[in-house]
Amino acid sequence: MLNRREFLSSSASAAALAGLFPKVALGQMRLAPSSVRWGGGLEPLVKLIEDSPREKLLEEIAARVKKGLAYNELLAALFVAAVRNVQPRPVGFKFHAVLAINAAHQASLSGPDTDRWLPLFWSLDSFKGSQAEEKKKTGWTLPPVDESKVPPPDKARQAFVSAIEAWDVEGVDGPVVSLARHAGAHEVFELFFRYGMRDFRDIGHKAIYVAGAYRLLGVIGWQHAEPILRSLALALQYYTGENPSTIDADADRAWKFNRTIVDQAPPIWTGGKIDSAATADLLVVARTADSEAMAKKTLDLLKAGIAPRSIWDAVFTAGGEILMRRAGILSIHAMTTFNALRYAAETSGNDDTRRLALLQAASFVPLFRGKLDKEVKIDQVEPQAATLDDLFSDVSKDKMSASRKVLGYLKEGGDAKALVEEARRLIFMKGVDAHDWKFSSAVLEDYAQLSPTWRDRFLAASVHHLKGSQAPDNGLAGRVRAALKG
Repeated sequence: MLNRREFLSSSASAAALAGLFPKVALGQMRLAPSSVRWGGGLEPLVKLIEDSPREKLLEEIAARVKKGLAYNELLAALFVAAVRNVQPRPVGFKFHAVLAINAAHQASLSGPDTDRWLPLFWSLDSFKGSQAEEKKKTGWTLPPVDESKVPPPDKARQAFVSAIEAWDVEGVDGPVVSLARHAGAHEVFELFFRYGMRDFRDIGHKAIYVAGAYRLLGVIGWQHAEPILRSLALALQYYTGENPSTIDADADRAWKFNRTIVDQAPPIWTGGKIDSAATADLLVVARTADSEAMAKKTLDLLKAGIAPRSIWDAVFTAGGEILMRRAGILSIHAMTTFNALRYAAETSGNDDTRRLALLQAASFVPLFRGKLDKEVKIDQVEPQAATLDDLFSDVSKDKMSASRKVLGYLKEGGDAKALVEEARRLIFMKGVDAHDWKFSSAVLEDYAQLSPTWRDRFLAASVHHLKGSQAPDNGLAGRVRAALKG
């Protein structure tokens, strides 16, 4: 069995990162968005991505990277190509190729200079797979704008709100085009943050898409907003069965209830005290409470002067416990949805929206909880001494043992930064599914946001869907290395 050092020295994919990838410095990923331009500069690259066969695209892009293709330009072209060619209804399945682009970019931001191309190349390949599936099943592409349905700028916001409140799928496109053309990013995304969290359909993917789109547009520039916002608006309007505005559906009840209580939060609610006992109390409630009870308890804590951070600590820790008790898609999306809702709460400038994001996150905990398989309490898991190599070996074969070893490693003074970096490196080398990227980017970001009392236990839970050192390589690094050498 290879230890970590042996793996690094012997793995072909790791060797590929030793100097064969063109480096991308962090500063190069933060170029002014206006430097990435539409028209003659970007559209040919978008068409190349759209039209190239999957088996040739990475090599085509690698050739351009060697000639100086900028990271931001490729990111912009990929995102535009993806929203134009993958239908956002339902907001999942093949659409994960779009949802995972932000996660891949966040992984690139956090990785070393030599690794930064890998997540983006993975996203290119993932897009081609979803594009082929879309062509085979539906032939859908984003339709041309019907200019006759685009309202004037002064009517756009109200037209958008009216359409989205009525779940009018056809009626939302014209208004969102007008907003993209005439409004600013903050104004538009105040609407999207709010409506992205209003229902539990698609198990949080709507909120995830909103957060990801906002973050990516901040990198690639608002000049690319129109097709992206059109796709996003379609995603937020997705439902099956009867129009949600005419029925009382389970997926909408948390939103309807929380809108009735949100004004009861104290006027100054963002302060308060960090209180680990309050976090523990809410975690206990989260194990059995329904959505309304979770919202009421959250409101009670705010009224008692508890800081929102302590409530978020409980939400994330509850998500980690759900993951430990039942591995699977629903549990994974608890973690990625809470990440998106936290981002909305931190980014929105609207106090009502920020409070609603916190209440919705608390209300979603029981919905993600469902029926659990194992009897595990995250705050009672006992640490077990381990090395970094040892715990990542267990991630591949015994998740609970790996969780105990994470706690033991950190308790004995192990380097948390080294653990996080190794977790991310293994995703780069072994991540094969959109959920690998979405989940890892979310939890490794959120780990740093939690209070110290809860941080280690959250990370220990996260290994239940991270990659271990014994997982097979994804083969991507070797293919990219060959393309860049050729």
